[in-house]
Amino acid sequence: MNVAARIAVHVTPRATRDEVGGWRGTELAVRVTAPPDEGRANEAVCKVVARALGIPKSSVTVQRGQTSRHKLLRIEGRTAEEVRAVLGAPDA
Repeated sequence: MNVAARIAVHVTPRATRDEVGGWRGTELAVRVTAPPDEGRANEAVCKVVARALGIPKSSVTVQRGQTSRHKLLRIEGRTAEEVRAVLGAPDA
């Protein structure tokens, strides 16, 4: 069985630091110092979220929204409940 959680994120590129900023409605706010050029911000988002969850960065991928600030991340090997236990629940 292949377990994977999906979370919506709102990305702020070129921020002053890399961090998970909490929930903004149904999206997790993620700030990264990387620019949105050549997929560097996408890589940074995956790295920041993986670090927050304590999993390898290869377990986090951008499933949708490669060129948008609004992205859908796929987190391999974790259930939605496990992700919420670490990151909290959306404000919905």
